[in-house]
Amino acid sequence: MAKKLYVGNLPYSVDDESLHQHFAQFGAVESAKVIMDRETGRSKGFGFVEMSDDSAAEDAIERANGVELNGRAINVSEARPQAPREGGGPRRGGGFGGGGNRRGPRDY
Repeated sequence: MAKKLYVGNLPYSVDDESLHQHFAQFGAVESAKVIMDRETGRSKGFGFVEMSDDSAAEDAIERANGVELNGRAINVSEARPQAPREGGGPRRGGGFGGGGNRRGPRDY
């Protein structure tokens, strides 16, 4: 069964392919993704690697955590499930409007 790893403190020079290559030394990598900022197009400094099996993932955590990659010591751990986001979506209703028989300041 595949296991997803969180990789933090990545140098901005690391892309998906170089992340994949770095973790391939520990076992079969199913996917490697560096998270990019939507506005700037630059790396956010972290990513995720999905390893094919649990033993390869555990090996990668042990051997890659704290190791330098392009000049920075990376952090590697098992990825936690994403927390549900609250709010953030488009608001429906609300805002201005509504209110039928409202009186303005001149009506008094």
